[in-house]
Amino acid sequence: MAAKARGCSCLVTLVLFLVSSMASLQEVIAAGECGKTPISTAAVSLSPCLSAAGNAKAKVPPACCTKVGALITTSPKCLCAVLLSPLAKQAGINLGIAITIPKRCNIKKRPVGKKCGGYTVP
Repeated sequence: MAAKARGCSCLVTLVLFLVSSMASLQEVIAAGECGKTPISTAAVSLSPCLSAAGNAKAKVPPACCTKVGALITTSPKCLCAVLLSPLAKQAGINLGIAITIPKRCNIKKRPVGKKCGGYTVP
């Protein structure tokens, strides 16, 4: 009986290890798109954009435009990685609306025509 309990305990430990490893790996992969900045940090920096990312008619706050413009300049792939991240989904971000923010901010050097998920940057 003790051997069976010990085997079960090892299996639970292995499953927990694998789950935590996959979560860490996902963070590392996503962080690659944002340079050395973890994707969660990049996502938090875009918090001024939350209202505009959920409502196409909402005015985009200047702080949001500044953050998005800087992110596009330094790491254009990072913006897409943030928008496709589980964190954005949990925050209720609508990718179809959020992808329009660079245009709504009138950012001239936005990556027009680039794909992000099933959407294209206008």
